[in-house]
Amino acid sequence: MCATCSVSDGVLRGKLGKTLRSVRRKLLVEFLVERREAIGLTQAELAEDFGEYQSFVARLESGQRRVDVIEFLELARMLKFDPVAALKKFEKFR
Repeated sequence: MCATCSVSDGVLRGKLGKTLRSVRRKLLVEFLVERREAIGLTQAELAEDFGEYQSFVARLESGQRRVDVIEFLELARMLKFDPVAALKKFEKFR
């Protein structure tokens, strides 16, 4: 068991803290913006491919909205990056 985790009523609890303003979150957002720009997509084009409005991508890129796992996998496909390699890159930052 990790040093910052506890078990209460059979449920493992860790001390994750707030993630919306974390270093990892900031790096993820920067990475996604860089990938989008590198392949020459606008926010509107990415949003259209995603089946969403441009404001959806703007909220992701401004850090106002979290990316769930399924969205991350879809972004990896659309922005042409390896999701596993990307996660390993962010893992070392805490």
